[in-house]
Amino acid sequence: MAKLQVISTSRLRTALRIGGDPDGVPVLLVHGNVSSSRFFDELMEMLPPHWYVLAPDLRGFGDSEKLPVDASRGVADYADDLHSLVEAMGLTGTPIHLLGWSLGGGVAMQYAIDRPAQLASLTLLAPVSPYGFGGTKGAEGTPCFPDYAGSGGGTANPEFVKRLGDGDAGQDSDFSPRNVMSAFYFKPPFHLEEERETAYVRAMLQMAVGEDNYPGDLTPSENWPTVAPGKRGILNTLAPGNFNTAGLAEIDPQPPILWVRGDSDQIVSDTSLFDFGFLGQIGAVPGWPGVDLFPPQPMIAQTRSVLEQYKANGGRYEEEIIEEAGHSPHIEQPEAFLEAFVSFVRRNS
Repeated sequence: MAKLQVISTSRLRTALRIGGDPDGVPVLLVHGNVSSSRFFDELMEMLPPHWYVLAPDLRGFGDSEKLPVDASRGVADYADDLHSLVEAMGLTGTPIHLLGWSLGGGVAMQYAIDRPAQLASLTLLAPVSPYGFGGTKGAEGTPCFPDYAGSGGGTANPEFVKRLGDGDAGQDSDFSPRNVMSAFYFKPPFHLEEERETAYVRAMLQMAVGEDNYPGDLTPSENWPTVAPGKRGILNTLAPGNFNTAGLAEIDPQPPILWVRGDSDQIVSDTSLFDFGFLGQIGAVPGWPGVDLFPPQPMIAQTRSVLEQYKANGGRYEEEIIEEAGHSPHIEQPEAFLEAFVSFVRRNS
């Protein structure tokens, strides 16, 4: 397994998994929500040994410092933390291959917007839409309501939040983190061996729970479903109004982009089971105002729209859809993911 270290940067103490050759091609892996860098351990073992692979825990996750998250900046706290790590590792003058998974995809897009010259390539692995998670419609990310109701910290399932905070490592409820991971991170009936599954659950339970971290605070709303985003915590970093990385289409220089997703993703999808628009449509949340006012968020269409704009502006991107995979292709179908990712990095090194 990769070596775990704690690095003090100018912003926080960052836990960091390190693998490969320090003189090799630098590759930076950014994990998703309710996870940690532990979810990259097995992948790191399979990457080329001459790469220099770094996988940090974001603030509030894993073994990194449990600092609050200012969601009014979108994911910029995370992106700035990432840059402080790059500085601490002495890599500011070296082009980096950056991969972001899910929430980490949003962080990676923000990093590319802020520091495009730092990147040799950008890989978006099941990334959040450039228009955030929840509360928008259409490929252009139009708000369903002016206050972005239906997104942010108030949309988390309270039973799941409670069980995270209580350290529930069992499986006696559908909302136990172990069962949520099995049902939604992967395409059922995919199952991990027990030791690896338990390690992932432990990583999930390490994250900070509360209004400053997961899920964040909320704002009451007169609009359906009666909650709008707050300004603190993880889910609010991805709420439209706080988060928008559509500016990726305009960056200069333009690193090559690889967009990888599973064909059966239930989290980032045009029919996401975590999106209130889709949940309302299928009757899972009462009072849904209808498809004209609050349709399911077209997350895939929104990402493709921004990447097509990137292409129209002279950039290039590739899309890789991995079969028989959900939200975690690098875990579910590692060989297929490796073939796409390794060849992409090699072509652009």
